Amino acid sequence: MANVVYFDLETQKIASEVGGWGHIDKMGLAVAVLYHTDRAAYEVYLEKDADRLIADLRRADLVVGFNVIRFDYAVLSAYSVFDFSTVPTLDLMVSLEEKIGHRVGLDAVADATCGVKKTASGTEAIQWWREGKHAQVAEYCCYDVKATRLVHEHGVRTGKVSFVSHRTMLKQHVKVDWASIGPVQHLLSPPLATVA
Repeated sequence: MANVVYFDLETQKIASEVGGWGHIDKMGLAVAVLYHTDRAAYEVYLEKDADRLIADLRRADLVVGFNVIRFDYAVLSAYSVFDFSTVPTLDLMVSLEEKIGHRVGLDAVADATCGVKKTASGTEAIQWWREGKHAQVAEYCCYDVKATRLVHEHGVRTGKVSFVSHRTMLKQHVKVDWASIGPVQHLLSPPLATVA
């Protein structure tokens, strides 16, 4: 595959400030990060770069993210009339939810699978953004993109990933078929209100 793009974004507002999770499109883009496999490089986008970000997502052979369908694409819908369901997308959270029957966070998967932990939370990133620490927000977002990439690559390579169950606090393993997901096949589901 020519160009797999790993994607994550951070917002300017939290759900309670925009009327709840049904209004994700009002949360505002603070920072987005793409990792382009065709050039092995990260790229940072601000709100003013939304058009370029969307164009780069549209050019990808496959977009891989964690909760991108329900959250990140919903945020971007405020900046374009483009139908994101046409983008070849593998949402790792959706894929895992289908396998195990409940949602699991990126931190629980990345830590159990690769020994990589998130460096902060989305709420902290919003606070940093408001304090003018934009470079810190971009760095945090880059780390989340890297964690997503490591989890995906591990799943493609081994056919399984691990997570720590929030119910039992035990490490569990789940088989994944991400190696078979190509530009034509993608995992999409109806948007649901949920956390990033």
